[in-house]
Amino acid sequence: MGWLRNWRRRRLLAQHRVEDALWRAVTRSLPFLQGLSRDDLERLRALSLLLLVEKDISGARGLALDDAMRLSIAVQACLPVLHLGLDRYDLWSEIVVHPGDFRVRVSETDEQGVVHEFDDERAGESWQGGPVVLSWDAARNAPDMNVVIHEFAHKLDMANGEADGMPPLHSGMDRRAWAEVFRVAYEGFCDAVDRDKDTWLDPYAAHSPGEFFAVMSERFFTEPAETRRRYPDVYEQLKRFYRQDPAVRLAT
Repeated sequence: MGWLRNWRRRRLLAQHRVEDALWRAVTRSLPFLQGLSRDDLERLRALSLLLLVEKDISGARGLALDDAMRLSIAVQACLPVLHLGLDRYDLWSEIVVHPGDFRVRVSETDEQGVVHEFDDERAGESWQGGPVVLSWDAARNAPDMNVVIHEFAHKLDMANGEADGMPPLHSGMDRRAWAEVFRVAYEGFCDAVDRDKDTWLDPYAAHSPGEFFAVMSERFFTEPAETRRRYPDVYEQLKRFYRQDPAVRLAT
């Protein structure tokens, strides 16, 4: 039924549009969008509108979401799929936004096989087949992370199973090359964290290969020149995957 969905999307875009003043206000608040071509901005605008229609975005714990908040989330969520398409976010339908960080019950098994259960405070979470959960305070105010891009990178990663740092790659991309590049970078980063060295990336990226991919995806879009300088091979793989080159775009 893909043809029917595409027909509905074309009809929606022909009849509706994000208001110019709202669009300008939101995009100007996101400096990592600078340098996008007019065509890319219009594509991002269309994808954002479609996401707002196709996903249920609701506030939790009394948070009232206004149009600017909803659009800001949609724009950041759609940037990674700007040249991949909104179908990459299929098979789930809800975005839940908390006013601040929230607690989730976590169960982890240690190396000895002992199961530990505890409450963990988080700024974002993605469930396979389920919602994306975000902290609005983190989305708006955290200077060293982009929780929206992070969680939606997890959704891309989960398209072929668990969030393991190996999303479905495009035809022509070398799965072995991707795996080796990310393995070397991840192991080197974990070694630096284990030795208590100051790291440019959030140490949380050492939690798992899936978290490393999500954190690297954040930095790929928000600090691309530094990502390319520190992790050139990872940057090249992400450039091929996302079909974008933000380091070049933001340098113009």
